[in-house]
Amino acid sequence: MTRSNPRTYQVKSFGCQMNVYDGDRMAELLSAEGMRAASEGEAADIVVLNTCHIREKAVDRIYSDIGRLSKREDGTRPMIAVAGCVAQAEGAEITRRARNVDIVVGPQAYHRLPELVAKAARGESALDTDMPLASKFDALPGRARQQRPSAFLTVQEGCDKFCTYCVVPYTRGAEVSRPWSAIVDEARALIDGGAKEITLLGQNVNAWTGEDEAGREQGLDGLIRVLDRMPGLERIRYTTSHPNDMTEALIEAHGDVEKLMPFLHLPVQSGSDPILKAMNRSHSTASYLKIIERVRTIRPDIAVSGDFIVGFPSESDADFEATLQIVRDVDYAMAYSFKYSPRPGTPAADMDAQISAAVMDERLQALQALLNEQQHAFNLATLGRRTQVLLERNGKLPGQLIGKSPWLQSIHVIAEGAAIGDMLDVEIVSAGPNSLGGAMLEMVAA
Repeated sequence: MTRSNPRTYQVKSFGCQMNVYDGDRMAELLSAEGMRAASEGEAADIVVLNTCHIREKAVDRIYSDIGRLSKREDGTRPMIAVAGCVAQAEGAEITRRARNVDIVVGPQAYHRLPELVAKAARGESALDTDMPLASKFDALPGRARQQRPSAFLTVQEGCDKFCTYCVVPYTRGAEVSRPWSAIVDEARALIDGGAKEITLLGQNVNAWTGEDEAGREQGLDGLIRVLDRMPGLERIRYTTSHPNDMTEALIEAHGDVEKLMPFLHLPVQSGSDPILKAMNRSHSTASYLKIIERVRTIRPDIAVSGDFIVGFPSESDADFEATLQIVRDVDYAMAYSFKYSPRPGTPAADMDAQISAAVMDERLQALQALLNEQQHAFNLATLGRRTQVLLERNGKLPGQLIGKSPWLQSIHVIAEGAAIGDMLDVEIVSAGPNSLGGAMLEMVAA
């Protein structure tokens, strides 16, 4: 059955920042084809669900969204595209399970999305989960003007670490670093388009390597230093890092590069060495703590963030207590924590001694209580501090704007006359568990 070509689109991204980046690039592809983004509340002609496959609930949510999209109140149905890691992992199974899906495209093939839309409009099969040798980035259009002052820039994709719980090596492929020149050119385009902050992205972003314009081998620190010299860029961040790829040169960049924000997201996953070994993590608790100590020596005010999985197969009470202990040792500014979720095809899914849901729930609550306590304490410690906030969006109150501190805290401030994209000097005047209140320094002085 043929369908009319879509004129409006909506891209909904789930999961990591790399999915946000991919979602932005898919939107740019569709715009280049003459489509426009659907306005707030408007029913789009095509909806792209850019999916995450890390946890089972994320997958279930996608099928729920497909069901809702298939039952619009006005009786119409949009063209539905499933992109991202669920598309890569499940492929044709998606259209078998959800017949209203028109397009399935993996994260390494989404540059072909316009072709797939045309196929779907003709009633043809539109499935593409190839992982082509040619880089998808070469086929993408130039960056559009940024709607946000903070932009993501993917520099590395894929993973060679093969953690036993993780699907990324199977859905994103092997580790690949984008060329130096392509990254530098895209960064300049983002800055010219209005970005004041760039976050460099990768599944293992600090595994990035390449040659600069002079043919010299560079690591992520080299990219950070060349971005530091770009006029108009105010802030640099990077995520997500792997402990095994934290080089001394990258650590030293935190002390040398003023634009590199004092924030490090470095997942440890567990505080138990036996569990880390079962996870196939290539670090130990001791090596992880040594990295944290070195970074804090170089940059004493750095905020450290992490990731944790509780209830990994065979995790004992003693293993979990070791996780609580490493949290106490590091003292995180923020962290993400999850119950272990078996993913089909991963070694951990077939391991013995799976942990019961009740035990995982209990452990997660205990871990999150400790992490939340640490985050609130970190926020309270910033009371009275004067800093800068990059204003990113409107708040709920008249004249209120919300942005990020250098330590990635959300700060809300009444800032009459200021605008999104401004860098504002503020004093921290209130601190809650999840956000801060700031006052313009002019107001504080008055």
